[in-house]
Amino acid sequence: MNAPFQARAGLRDPFTAFVCDDATADMLRPVAVEHGWSPEKVNKGGLRNAVQSLSVSASPNILFVDLSESGDPLNDINALAEVCEPGTIVIAAGAVNDVRLYRDLVASGIHDYLLKPFTVDQLRDTFAHAQMILSGPRGEAQAEKPHVMSAVIGVRGGVGASTVATSLAWLLGEKAHRSTALLDLDVHFGTGALALDLEPGRGLTDAIENPSRIDGLFIERAMVRANERLSVLSAEAPIHQPLVTDGTAFFQLQEEMRNAFESTVVDLPRHMLIQYPHMVHDAHVAVVVAELTLAATRDTIRVLAWLKSNAPQTKVIVIANRVPSGGALEISRKDFEQSIERSVDIVLPVDGKLAAQAAKLGKPLAEVATGKMAAPFNQLSNMVLSHASEEGAAAAQVRDSAAPAKSLVGNLKSMLSKPKAAAA
Repeated sequence: MNAPFQARAGLRDPFTAFVCDDATADMLRPVAVEHGWSPEKVNKGGLRNAVQSLSVSASPNILFVDLSESGDPLNDINALAEVCEPGTIVIAAGAVNDVRLYRDLVASGIHDYLLKPFTVDQLRDTFAHAQMILSGPRGEAQAEKPHVMSAVIGVRGGVGASTVATSLAWLLGEKAHRSTALLDLDVHFGTGALALDLEPGRGLTDAIENPSRIDGLFIERAMVRANERLSVLSAEAPIHQPLVTDGTAFFQLQEEMRNAFESTVVDLPRHMLIQYPHMVHDAHVAVVVAELTLAATRDTIRVLAWLKSNAPQTKVIVIANRVPSGGALEISRKDFEQSIERSVDIVLPVDGKLAAQAAKLGKPLAEVATGKMAAPFNQLSNMVLSHASEEGAAAAQVRDSAAPAKSLVGNLKSMLSKPKAAAA
């Protein structure tokens, strides 16, 4: 419904409301007039009427819906999302005073939830904020922040790649202030949504089954919002349901996320490198997560060789995860680095207490970590952004050098002018 998508403001009504009682309607109409909106756009009927009306007409820029007569507000809001176009800012009102409901509604995509009875000033404030979002320079902001795509790959199962991916996505959203998508491609056993205390929904499985449905509207409805800047596309497909796809859906998902978000983090199971090698082609950075064990060393060598052959343009960051502080290592860091013929970029120490705390709170490890534990995560985020900017600068340099006639003439002129300058 609302951010991170930009509304086509000129093609829509600026405001529509669907309310359940006369008192709310009487409060809304004069405020609507203050904003230059027609008071006739305040309709009776609540959310049910809103769903029926919007199923046959264009969505407004700002939509006010009354949930007072709704028996299941969260499901009804999801039904509204099915008929609501991208870019619509939804403001809901209701009489249920429940913090969890408020969080669930905001996570589902609404802009704000007003508890009845609310005041005229509260109404004005939420409308003012909604208009500020609509008029904000989103296009310019995204132009200033070129899209960054990173793929997080665990060299073996259980090395903690999903934990790293979730933390990286959270950091890009909260610390780097980028609208970020987390795409968890472990369709049967993914933990991207679980780590953020979210229900994964059916978005990813629907995309795999019907790739032709994937567009900007599908992305908005399918993504589950973790917070204002982070959205997740994950799944818990039935174990008896095999993954049957040629990879088209994954490619299209990447394309749409590139258009809709400023950053994408792909949690990429290692077996998908073999089946769908194109998944890494557009990634600016590949984050390879390993442990200091013999098996992980062997597989790190193989994954790095694969990346060098199949995605030479992608920058690689190697993480040694869950490294104990004592000397109880299966293989030393020095031997590991000698074996993989490169240095480890980041070391994440093991901290069972912190991991348990993050799991109980339903938060990424990077959000819970403090002090020395937080430093490696911040280093990872900074490295991903710097590598991506280096690649962008390199691409720009290649583009600049792609003007052969002009640069050739320029070189000839400079060569001819040198003797003259020397003579002078």
